Amino acid sequence: MPPESDAQLATRLATQAGERLVELRTELFRAGASMWDVRDAGDAAAQKFLAEELGLLRPDDAVLSEEGLEDPRRYDADRVWIIDPLDGTREYGEAGRHDWAVHVALWTSDEFAAGAVSLPAIDVTFSTDPAPPLPPTTRERPLLVTSRSRAPYAAVLVADGLGCDAVRLGSAGAKAMAVVMGEADIYVHDGGMYQWDSAAPAAVALAAGFHASRIDGSPLVYNARDPWLPDFIVCRPELAEPVLRSIWG
Repeated sequence: MPPESDAQLATRLATQAGERLVELRTELFRAGASMWDVRDAGDAAAQKFLAEELGLLRPDDAVLSEEGLEDPRRYDADRVWIIDPLDGTREYGEAGRHDWAVHVALWTSDEFAAGAVSLPAIDVTFSTDPAPPLPPTTRERPLLVTSRSRAPYAAVLVADGLGCDAVRLGSAGAKAMAVVMGEADIYVHDGGMYQWDSAAPAAVALAAGFHASRIDGSPLVYNARDPWLPDFIVCRPELAEPVLRSIWG
């Protein structure tokens, strides 16, 4: 068999990590584990699986992970895997919630080479290759997806400026993929985020033809030495200009 392409590997790893997380979550809840134990076990299990697979199959590549130790090779590397083994740990620890994800992306110098986001609770994985099609929409009012716990200021500006309806979801990956699936039209976040929160969602969204950028409209750039990348927009391409205009006037 030919070796896996980077996109195939990203897709398989996101999918298989998600399958393991679903099994682990079910076992732990049946055993009466607390939500804190479920969250901790999920983070650890997904990180272990992804780190071992990447170490085995792409040993020369650097890795930037929410749950892993800093890999200083990435500062000068041309190939860096940016992963969030369990995006939405809070939601994962709540029985019945589906809005959590696994992120796997490959950044090469100045662009994405591959990416995948799995939504394990609904058994769906989105990849850069093949990229999902841009879905049609017939909504009269755009649907904005935002955080469960807070309404970011930029999202409030967009909601007011475009007359959006709004829905709340958990993880960044789940919110971005709601746009990719056509279940929402706009996801805007400001005020706190790391590179691993948005890398794979951005890779998939861009490959599918959606707009993805910083909230000032500048391109998303990854593998900066500081992992902090605090804001993010994913939206339908025809809404990009109105979204940015609502934020900045």
